[in-house]
Order: sequence, then structure tokens, then C-alpha cells
Amino acid sequence: MEKLTNKEEEIMQVIWQLKKAFVNDILEEMPEPKPHYNTLSTIVRLLEEKGFVAHKSYGKSHQYYPVIDLEAYRSVFVTDSIKKYFGNSVSNLVNYFVKEEKLTNAEIEELIKIIESNKK
Repeated sequence: MEKLTNKEEEIMQVIWQLKKAFVNDILEEMPEPKPHYNTLSTIVRLLEEKGFVAHKSYGKSHQYYPVIDLEAYRSVFVTDSIKKYFGNSVSNLVNYFVKEEKLTNAEIEELIKIIESNKK
């Protein structure tokens, strides 16, 4: 699976959220400064070429929907990031967030609960 650019990911987030959308629907959900309609339309067509979205035609209009779901995309790139930046170690990843991101005690407790519940 190909890594998306930041702008493509931003647009895919909107498409995943909406589940199906015309370019105008996507444009409405984009944060300011909003891209020009033609720019957005071009990027959505690129996402289709890359296999991330498909469309249903309504005359000259196209309603786009995700082909690759968020969970599948996240799984590939989180795993890749752990390999690249954390020596393929989830504990190194957690250690990074504990030290560098200064997790609150409540967040640390929540992580401990998640780990404990998955041991069972």
C-alpha cells in the first residue's frame, strides 16, 4: 500500500468520516484555508488512481467512497513507523510517549489497564 501525502491523508480522513461524498461535500468539511474546488477534485481523482477511493456516477457528478478503510491504512503505517523509528519495538514507542510527550498519570493508568486487559 502506497503512503499518502499529508494533503491526501487529510482528504481521506474526510472521506472516511463521511463514508461517501461528492467533491463539494468533502470541500465543506475541509479546514481553512480550503483548497480550490479544482485542486480538491484533482487530488480525489489521484486517490482513485492509487486505489484508495472509487466512485459511483450520477450523470456528470461522481460520489466517492473509500475502498481502503482507515483501520487497514493505519495498521500498515503504524507498523511501518514502529519499524523505522522505534527499532520494531512497541515498548520503545510507549517509552517515547511516556518520556517525550509527558503523558499524564491518568493516561499512563489507562495504558496499564489496556495492557492488563489484553493479557487475559
